[in-house]
Amino acid sequence: MKMKKRTFTTLAASCLLACVSPLAWGKAEVTLKLGHIANEQHSWHKGSLKFAEEVAKLTNGRIEVQVFPNDSLGKEIDLINGMQLGTVDMTITGESLQNWSPKAALLAIPYAYQSLDYMDKVASGDIGKDIEADIIAKAQVRPLTYFARGPRNLTANREIKTPDDLKAIKLRVPNVPLFVQTWKALGASPTPMAFSEVFTSLQNGTIDAQENPLSLIDSATLYEVQKYVNQTEHVRSWIYLAISEITWNKLSEADQKALLEAAKTAQKYEREVFLADETQLQKTLEAKGMTFVPVDQKAFAEKAKAAVLESAAKDIQPIIEKIFAEQP
Repeated sequence: MKMKKRTFTTLAASCLLACVSPLAWGKAEVTLKLGHIANEQHSWHKGSLKFAEEVAKLTNGRIEVQVFPNDSLGKEIDLINGMQLGTVDMTITGESLQNWSPKAALLAIPYAYQSLDYMDKVASGDIGKDIEADIIAKAQVRPLTYFARGPRNLTANREIKTPDDLKAIKLRVPNVPLFVQTWKALGASPTPMAFSEVFTSLQNGTIDAQENPLSLIDSATLYEVQKYVNQTEHVRSWIYLAISEITWNKLSEADQKALLEAAKTAQKYEREVFLADETQLQKTLEAKGMTFVPVDQKAFAEKAKAAVLESAAKDIQPIIEKIFAEQP
């Protein structure tokens, strides 16, 4: 197979094309850099730009938020490490935080949130507030708001309709213990890997498959190296727009309030973009050559549930059971 050279957005180009600068307000007193993994077309990026716009407006340009897509500021785990040291200001992150905060695993429990409404109920309710407090205390990262994620689906170059079809398949997963253990229980051979390495690894055969929401499958052009979208819909989750606790504590109370207000506006805007995108994504990917394959979701869910509970930290197992039990 002829190897296709991938072109990545450079840091300078990302800043030029995608950073928001409050030039109309004059020189900023504080600059916050926000890096994330998605590209410029993704709803997370558009939500981030809206956040930057609102921050500039609410602070009369005193605070500038620069947005860096495409991992151009660094990989997710590296950004989180930087936030803990105070060398990175902001990122968009979710279940990867469980490497520090066990309760962050609750963001993405396989087959726990089978509707967007139920996910919102949990994320914005007492359980969500408890997760945020745990992340702040243990990861030194402060969620400002959350963005929705479409359900994760499994892509491969063959149809996978039941857990039996997963035998020995080399599957890329995020560096999330719960994901690793669940896919092992389902029969796959999960391989933790940074998202920025997925395309090349699929292309050269290091891995056979990966799982992500349709938005990332499209924005990362995985349709060029994967033929099938197997509709496992195994995880519906949310992800945080987050700031380093060190950076947060340097801001005045008034500026903290401004960031929270801007985040609230960004969340509403991002949700509108997200919903519009979700209705179009399957058609878009089909037009680009991918085939959508219905799967036995019940079989996946039943086999995954025990693994989810067994691999979860003991102090969050009762919460997971509660979430499963209250699923509409």
